[in-house]
Amino acid sequence: MKFFNTMTRAKEDFTPVHDGEVRLYTCGPTVYSRIHIGNFKTFLFEDILVRYFIYMGYKVKQVMNITDIDDKTIRTSRQRNTPLKEVTDPYIELFHRDRKALHIIDATNYPRATEHVPQMVEIVQKLMDNGHAYRAADNSIYYSISSFKDYGKLAHLEINTLQSGASGRVASDEYEKDSISDFALWKAWDENDGEVYWETQLGKGRPGWHIECSAMSMEYLGETLDIHTGGIDNIFPHHQNEIAQSEGFTGKTFSKYWMHSYHLMVDGAKMSKSLGNFYTLEDLEKKGISPETFRFFVVTNHYRTSLNYTDEAARAAGKARDSLIEFVDRVRNIPDGPDKFDVGPTIEGMFREFEAGMDDDLNTPQAIAAVFDMTRPINRAIDEGKIGTLGRENLLKAIEKVNTVFAFLEGSETTIPEEVTELMKQREQARKEKNWAMSDQLRDKILELGFIVKDTPQGQRVTKK
Repeated sequence: MKFFNTMTRAKEDFTPVHDGEVRLYTCGPTVYSRIHIGNFKTFLFEDILVRYFIYMGYKVKQVMNITDIDDKTIRTSRQRNTPLKEVTDPYIELFHRDRKALHIIDATNYPRATEHVPQMVEIVQKLMDNGHAYRAADNSIYYSISSFKDYGKLAHLEINTLQSGASGRVASDEYEKDSISDFALWKAWDENDGEVYWETQLGKGRPGWHIECSAMSMEYLGETLDIHTGGIDNIFPHHQNEIAQSEGFTGKTFSKYWMHSYHLMVDGAKMSKSLGNFYTLEDLEKKGISPETFRFFVVTNHYRTSLNYTDEAARAAGKARDSLIEFVDRVRNIPDGPDKFDVGPTIEGMFREFEAGMDDDLNTPQAIAAVFDMTRPINRAIDEGKIGTLGRENLLKAIEKVNTVFAFLEGSETTIPEEVTELMKQREQARKEKNWAMSDQLRDKILELGFIVKDTPQGQRVTKK
């Protein structure tokens, strides 16, 4: 199994710190608003990564933080004149609701930044004690990047060629990509923070954004992680600063591997409310695009490619997913009987190509193509009545195994209304009586109710339109 390591800019064989176990940290949501679909592209990549590790037999310990205190959450709290927790809690709930709708499996821990301030204070204090941090005139505490000789190694930055240099300081959580500056670990209280502060040995104030992830990752996963993931925008400054803080604190490698998901564009442009292309999952559902459709659209594209979202592309992905669901339904409806076609070689070939793709830096397009390739010879064998009881069961087991990674069958169950069921019974009777005109009329009535009827050798099959 090989993954592209952002640190080395190369694909590397994966070897865990602890045999049979993967310790994974994934940068989670900042909960000042509803999470948009660009964020979920990254979370879906991480879900595939976790699912594939489980598929391969690893025990996975995944931590995804909740950023419930930073510049954005405080600013939103002040603008609304609402306590911070009353701002963040509803968005945390919405995040989990959307996450579950996308069938993203639960992480091991979802730590909140506000609940881990003591751990942050401990790290900051030690960084001050060992010369990596200092208190400035504004009473805030900053990390001295000149004290960390490998600063910039993740982002492959040459400090001397960029703006500011080590003498500059930046208090903001997020700053320009070409600005190399000492960054805030602990922000001294000012009136803009309102009631949001902690009284600690560091003084009255609050943590900077970057220190939060260092504290929460090491609290639950130890001083050296297997993999740290996030969106490509996190490489600098956030992940670079995490490395400086964490390694300055422990003297050990912070993470063996770094993996980053590329951008999601919308209609060829970066998401922006002013352009009218800023979408949440709820916005897609209003367009008739289900969470399952969006999931399939994302996970069947490689995580290290910039992906352009359009409604048309999403719907095309939905149709591809529907064809897989129909294939599975067809397999399920194979009647009991002897087998005249050995499905074993086809299944083995599918797994071979599927795993070859996934082992090559999560090449999900190759992996899902292997599943589609399997459907063609199997469909021919079904048409010819060559697959019986054993073949059906082996196929269903194989499909379920790959579904544990892609989850393309989740949410596919079709609930058929009683009215449609009754019309199907009438149509079945009409066909027995060879009343083809009545059969067609009943089919059209069923279509008007939002369902498509197909006649197969195994009888009528109904799917949602």
